[in-house]
Amino acid sequence: MLDDIFTLEEQPYSDFDAEWDAFVAAHPNGSILQTTNWARLKGRFNWTSRRVWMRRDGELVAGAQILVKSAMMGIAKIGYIPHGPLVDWRDEEQVDVLFNHIHQAAHELRTGLVKIEPLLWQTDMPPAEWKTICDRHELLSDVDHIQPPRTVLVDLTPSPDEILAKMKSKARYNIRLAGRKDVIVREGGSDADFGIFARLMQATATRDGFAVHDPIYYRTAYEFFAPRGEMALFIAEFEGLPLAAIIVSAIGDKAIYLYGASGNEERRRMPTYALQWAAMQWAKERGCVSYDLWGVPDEDADTLEAGFMERNDGLWGVYRNKRGFGGTVQRTVGAADRVYNKRLYALYQWKRGRR
Repeated sequence: MLDDIFTLEEQPYSDFDAEWDAFVAAHPNGSILQTTNWARLKGRFNWTSRRVWMRRDGELVAGAQILVKSAMMGIAKIGYIPHGPLVDWRDEEQVDVLFNHIHQAAHELRTGLVKIEPLLWQTDMPPAEWKTICDRHELLSDVDHIQPPRTVLVDLTPSPDEILAKMKSKARYNIRLAGRKDVIVREGGSDADFGIFARLMQATATRDGFAVHDPIYYRTAYEFFAPRGEMALFIAEFEGLPLAAIIVSAIGDKAIYLYGASGNEERRRMPTYALQWAAMQWAKERGCVSYDLWGVPDEDADTLEAGFMERNDGLWGVYRNKRGFGGTVQRTVGAADRVYNKRLYALYQWKRGRR
């Protein structure tokens, strides 16, 4: 088995970048968060990146794209592998060799810790088995997460009519109501459209107390991914008035609802339902088999169903909306930390605990 290490810098898209992205798209645990353009996006906002990978008989078989950022007033660096590493977790040799090179990269980069968050569902890797892997590689598994570990996945393999039939009756009704109430969904992408998105996002942040990125972040993400057909902005309007907008991605056979925003006007026309349905159809046309609604409260399905009518804190209101689209609740194995500097890690935990 051959292995290698590569430092990713923002440069013209290379043959290896294309090979890496094809590997990510085809991997069962692949994600937009492990693509070349995601690293480039984060590179515009004070992150650097390093790739490590392995080949077998000349073919990429495992790898990880590590994002690195100065933290705690610049006195430390943290490494982060979002939705990775990409590896056959049941191949001990492959996992051992890949982690050896992650450790090597971490030492070269002088990071105090590396946090991993594989897009690995508990249905494929039971918690006890995951704990054994973490213990073997000195990973702390009961740690805070950055990406939401629990989500709702909508199956896009049936026909559109069958997808609608699997939704809750209220969601189907709201999708059709939006049409009857003259809500029009269009695909956007101009500077003016991103101005609309920024205004709607600010309205959402003010109303719901969500943290949002700088407006240029969303525009930059679109500029990286949209030319490759991997991202789209949808805007719902009534008589020319923008009501809501979402940004979705499609990498390989997975689509993700990444960002959403809505205004305070004409909300009874149900524009957000029209947007999600338009995005699902867009994703299905691109060959995606799943649509990830991206984040619900980290509770099991029974607890979610028992509490969604009463709870409004955190992501509970979000779940109340997302449950209607007929998906299944799934949870990843969660995050795990590899600590290289215990004092810095203690400071990191303290700062995270204050948020």
